[in-house]
Amino acid sequence: MIQFKQLTLARGTKVLIQSASMQLHPGHKVGLTGANGAGKSSLFAMLRREVHPEKGDLEIPVSWVIGHVSQETPALPLPAIEFVLDGDVELREIEAGLLEAENSHQGELIAELHQRLADIGGYSARARAAELLNGLGFSQMAMQQAVSTFSGGWRVRLNLARALMCRSDLLLLDEPTNHLDLDAVIWLESWLQSYRGTLFLILHDRDFLDAIVNHIAHIEQQTLTLYKGGYSDFERQRAEKLALQQAMFEKQQRKVAHLQSYIDRFRVQATKARQAQSRIKALERMEMISAAHVDSQFSFEFRPPIAAPDPLLVLDDMSVGYDGVPLINSIELVISPGERIGLLGRNGAGKTTLIKLLAQVLHPMSGKWVEGKDLNIGYFAQHQLEQLRLDESPLQHMMKLDPLSREQEHLNYLGGFDFKGDMARSPCANFSGGEKSRLALALLIWTRPNLLLLDEPTNHLDLEMRYALTSALQDYEGGVILVSHDRALLRASCDRFILVADGVATEFDGDLEEYSRWLNEQRLKEKQLLQSQATEKPVKNDRAANKVERQARVAERRPLLKELEQIERDMARWQTDKSSCDDRLNDEALYTETDKSALQQLLKTQAELTSRLETAEGRWLELHEMLEAIPVID
Repeated sequence: MIQFKQLTLARGTKVLIQSASMQLHPGHKVGLTGANGAGKSSLFAMLRREVHPEKGDLEIPVSWVIGHVSQETPALPLPAIEFVLDGDVELREIEAGLLEAENSHQGELIAELHQRLADIGGYSARARAAELLNGLGFSQMAMQQAVSTFSGGWRVRLNLARALMCRSDLLLLDEPTNHLDLDAVIWLESWLQSYRGTLFLILHDRDFLDAIVNHIAHIEQQTLTLYKGGYSDFERQRAEKLALQQAMFEKQQRKVAHLQSYIDRFRVQATKARQAQSRIKALERMEMISAAHVDSQFSFEFRPPIAAPDPLLVLDDMSVGYDGVPLINSIELVISPGERIGLLGRNGAGKTTLIKLLAQVLHPMSGKWVEGKDLNIGYFAQHQLEQLRLDESPLQHMMKLDPLSREQEHLNYLGGFDFKGDMARSPCANFSGGEKSRLALALLIWTRPNLLLLDEPTNHLDLEMRYALTSALQDYEGGVILVSHDRALLRASCDRFILVADGVATEFDGDLEEYSRWLNEQRLKEKQLLQSQATEKPVKNDRAANKVERQARVAERRPLLKELEQIERDMARWQTDKSSCDDRLNDEALYTETDKSALQQLLKTQAELTSRLETAEGRWLELHEMLEAIPVID
C-alpha cells in the first residue's frame, strides 16, 4: 500500500502540494491531473524516490519494483527486442547467473535458477517482448534492428515497451500516448486494463482515462484530492463543487443549441443518423462536464474564413507515394465547407501521406486536383513547432504574421491561448512542448483558413486546451481533415471517417467502436496468416524438383531426428534416476542421521538431474519446432 501522510512537496521555494494525506491499495489505477506546473511530474519524481517531501511521509513497500518510461534512449547497437527484454532486470540477472553457473558446473545452483526462471515466466519472456513491440507498431523485421537506427518517436515507443516489460508493482506513465497512433493507443489501453499492479497515469486523453483508471488524484491550489471513479466521474464531482450557474449557463446554451440544430437536421437522414447519435452523446456529456471547465485559462474561437467556395477541394482518381512507388491509389475525395472528416488507418498505412498530399507538401503521382476559388489551407503538424523562431516572443510572431493589426488586438488574442502578461513577450526558447503547440495553433488559426488539416494536434496539449479546441472546432465554418489518437476529439468533431488501408482510402461506415473491432480483426488475421505460413506445405508440380527437395529435406531432418532420439533416451534414464532419488529423499530417517553427507549428495544429484531434464526438455521442444519447419514432402 502507498500512503501519503501530511505530505508537503516543493521544488525550490515553490510549494506544490501541502499537507496531503491519502492511501492507495495494490491494484489501484490512478489518473494524476492538474494544470501545467501544478506538480504532477514532481510527484512522479518523488514516487521514484528521486526527490523527497519537505514535510510528512511517503510510504511505499520497500520490496516493490517501480517501472517508468525513461526520457533517454542511447543510440545502442543492441537489437530492439533485446533492449526491451532488458526491462526485466531480474530476468537478465537470472540469465547471467545461469551462464556463470553452467560454466562453473554448479548443478544445484543451475536447478535453483531454472526454477526461478520458470516462476517468473522467463521461458515466455521473448514472446511477451515481441507481443509488446508488435502492439506498439513494430514489425517482426524491426524488432531485430539496432536501437540506434530508430528515430526519436520510435525510440520513445521502445522505452515504453521496456517499461511494460518490467514486472513492476508500481507503474508510472507520463503521457505514454503522445507518440502513438490510434491503433497503438487502443492496444495500450487493452494492455493496461489487464495490468495487475498499481498504476499512476498522467494523461490528457479523457477516453483513455475513463477506460483505465478507477481513481483520479487532482492537484489544485496546492491541494491533492483523491476522487473515486474515472475521469468523467471526477469532472462531475468537481463540477458540483464549483457550482457556478449563470455564467456557465449562457456559455453552455450556445454550444447546446449548436449541437441540437445538427441533431434536428440530420437525425432522420439514414446517411447521417450515426453521426447524429454521436452528437447526442456529446450533448449529454457536455451538460455534465462543462461546469468543470468554467475556470479554464483557454478561450478562443476560429475567425470566420474570408471565402467559402463549395466544394473547397476535389481529388479525382489521384495516387500519391514516394520515389515513384504509390502508397495510396485511386483517391476520390470531395471536401465541402463545414465538413469534418477523420482519417483512420493503421500505422504506416498512409494517413499522414494523405494529409501531406492535401497540404501540397507532397505532389500527386497521377489524377486530377480541382480547388475552389480562394482556397486557403491551414496545415498543423508536429514539424510546425520546429518552424517557430525561438528567440522571438508570441507577440513578435503575431506582429510578423499580421503587422497591420494593433498590438493590443494581438495581445487579447494570445490571452485566449494563455499567453498573458510577461509570457506574451517572452522568447519561445524556454517554452514547453505544450506551450509551443498552443502558439503554433494560435498562429494557424489567425490566418483564417477555410480548409483545416490537423495531424495529431493534441500532442502535448493538456485536457483544458483539448476541450477548448474541441469546442472551437464545433463552431468552425470551414472544412476539417483530422488525424488524431484522441478519440474524444474525433468523436466530437468528425461527421464521417475515411479508412486508409491496403493502398486505398475509402469511406468507413462505422464509428470508433466499430473501428476498434476492425483493428482487432486485422490483428487476428495477421496472426493466423503467420501461423499458416509456418505450417503450410508448399505445392510443386515438378516431380523431379519435388524429389530433389524431398531428399534435401530428409537429409536436413536426419541429424535432428537422431539428436531427438538420443535426448528421449537420456530423458527416460534421467527421469528414472530422479524418481529413485525423490523416493529416497522422502525417507524421514535420512533427515535424522547425524552424518548429513548422504542427504547433501542426494540433494545435489536431484538438482543436477532436474537441471538436465529441464535443459533437455527445452532442446526437445526446439528440435520439434525445427522439424515442423522442415516438413517432408509427400
